[in-house]
Amino acid sequence: MWAKIKNWLEIRIGLTELIQTQLTEYRVPKNINLFYTLGFVALVFFVLQVVTGFFLLFYYIPHSETAFRSVQEIMSTVPYGWLVRQMHVVGSTLMFVCVFLHFIAVFFMGGYKKPRELTWVVGTFMFFVTIVFCLSGYLLPWSQMSYWATTIATTMPTAFPYIGDMVGNLMKGSPQVSGLTLNRFFALHVTLLPLILVILIGLHLFLVRRIGISSPPFGRAEEAERPWKKYHHVSHPDGHPFYPDFVLKEVVMLMIFFALMFFIISFLPTLLLPEESNIAADPFKTPAHIKPEWYFLAPYQMLKIIPNKFLGISLQIILSLLFILWPFLDTKEEVNILKRRRLLAFFVLGVFLWVVFTIWGKVS
Repeated sequence: MWAKIKNWLEIRIGLTELIQTQLTEYRVPKNINLFYTLGFVALVFFVLQVVTGFFLLFYYIPHSETAFRSVQEIMSTVPYGWLVRQMHVVGSTLMFVCVFLHFIAVFFMGGYKKPRELTWVVGTFMFFVTIVFCLSGYLLPWSQMSYWATTIATTMPTAFPYIGDMVGNLMKGSPQVSGLTLNRFFALHVTLLPLILVILIGLHLFLVRRIGISSPPFGRAEEAERPWKKYHHVSHPDGHPFYPDFVLKEVVMLMIFFALMFFIISFLPTLLLPEESNIAADPFKTPAHIKPEWYFLAPYQMLKIIPNKFLGISLQIILSLLFILWPFLDTKEEVNILKRRRLLAFFVLGVFLWVVFTIWGKVS
């Protein structure tokens, strides 16, 4: 049976040649490391979000009067509903972690350098879409924690004069977070954002395969000796085959993240679902210590220590633009960050400050 199916596909799409060109004969740099697998892990966790989110939609009711109760029923009465929701919640956090670590690795190894500037730009848009994904999904349980954390996040644009209130009202649909906000965030979360992210993922993968996987800058010579004058696919004839060598690395890293996910679900079930997530949203009762989700803590803390909100928001927008356009600003030919002390110091300082502000925002 399998032989007939294989022969049917072979005649129509050239299955053997496809496997050879895309897997067994496709070469990756021989000094490639595990950090190159983070993009694949993030992709798998996005698929996990789609699958678990699809099953959650069977029981979730996107209405301010029923959303919280439907989520509680998923956790308590639906068979294995608690597991599906925990996988969705923990998986979203690990997906963000993968994307964040992927950017750190690409920056550290100079993967944004010519000719991969466009690959970096598309990746940054994917990163920001992922953040909006997390923000929109965070409100859907309609708990005290999600309601007031969203209230904080959606008031940030109001720091801008004239257009700030308009942007805030566009996000919320009303002067404060309400059922209209829930409907808008739900529509955004399950329709528009998945479509945008799928398109960006497709473009990102196309650019990676079209140009070729970059070599780690440590001990490499091939690309450094060939300046990019015109388009050509960066091949690695002396490298390792994509399958099974690199695929094995991807599977190892994927298993590490899955093990971490199920460890959190099994032994730290309240880590991402604290007590406030089991209390229905109450617009008339503000919790004493409510904060945005952890990936917003660094910008949130920055706004808290900068007395002028307009200045704080403007600074974050400038940093975001710097993040997007960095490949066009860093024009030095040297790729190895270890040979560029100023850039290395800038990199270490940036990561250190992000960690400090995140912890500071959590404990303050």
